[in-house]
Amino acid sequence: MVSQKIVIDTDPGQDDALAILLALASPEELDVLGIICVAGNVPLSSTVHNARLICELAGRHDVAIFAGCDRPMVRPLVTAEEVHGESGLDGYDWPAPTMPVQTQHGVDWLVETLMAAQDGEITLCVLGPATNIGMALAREPRIAPKVDRIITMGGGFSFGGNITPAAEFNVFVDPHAADRMYRSGIPIVAMPLDVTQKALMPPEWIKIIADLDGEVGKAIAGMLGFFQSFDQERYDEPGGPLHDPATVAYLLQPELYGGKAVHVQIETSSELTMGMTVVDYWHRYKREPNCIWVDEVNADGFYDLLTQRLARLPVKS
Repeated sequence: MVSQKIVIDTDPGQDDALAILLALASPEELDVLGIICVAGNVPLSSTVHNARLICELAGRHDVAIFAGCDRPMVRPLVTAEEVHGESGLDGYDWPAPTMPVQTQHGVDWLVETLMAAQDGEITLCVLGPATNIGMALAREPRIAPKVDRIITMGGGFSFGGNITPAAEFNVFVDPHAADRMYRSGIPIVAMPLDVTQKALMPPEWIKIIADLDGEVGKAIAGMLGFFQSFDQERYDEPGGPLHDPATVAYLLQPELYGGKAVHVQIETSSELTMGMTVVDYWHRYKREPNCIWVDEVNADGFYDLLTQRLARLPVKS
């Protein structure tokens, strides 16, 4: 089997952590070329710190981690400590990380890596605000053909938003970067709230993960116990959604998902609907689709995949 070359762009975040762990636990299918961090759920210094913690938990000190942009392209930074805690990975007593961070800026590395690649060689998994992607496209538009596709967690249509009535957090934080990404011509697969809210964490599943051997199970269960409490209270559901791992799960088992080719535009002007993903679901404007909008999921299959792959991670005591 030839593994897919991927770059993970992320703002960890407990659900980002699960997405990264899922990718690192699947080396036969996914070759993680590097992880670029961005400001989002928490400031950049924390997201970089957290990416190091996650890779070390997976026993992957070899993964190259880069610091990217510390603020959105145009607007002031908005963060989400009320959801993720002050650290971004609250819920577990983490040791201090030891692995290094690369000295090169993440956007510079991304441009350099893509320009050296063949057309369609690399997939981008965008788990947070798209700032690094937007900046890379602004700096060097010739990278677009090098990207096979972008799998991004962001947006909402039938569900609405989760930070405002109209906007999902990742798109709201940097709508201008998301706009540039959707106008780039790169094929996009969007994993919006429409699908992640259909795969809520079963309470018994966290217990299954907690029972995995070693520190991996303890860390994940601790993080998720903290993370889901916010959404449980907000939506009055027995479990919360697990957003970002859907991007990696789609790469591993696309048959778990269903969606529709649509044209998506990003609102960047109205303060009322800033960051709204305007999805032409019924092709009213007759525009060429620029996105596969995923809105169906086999939730049991998703959690089975997570369980199987997370159990592969090395046991640390």
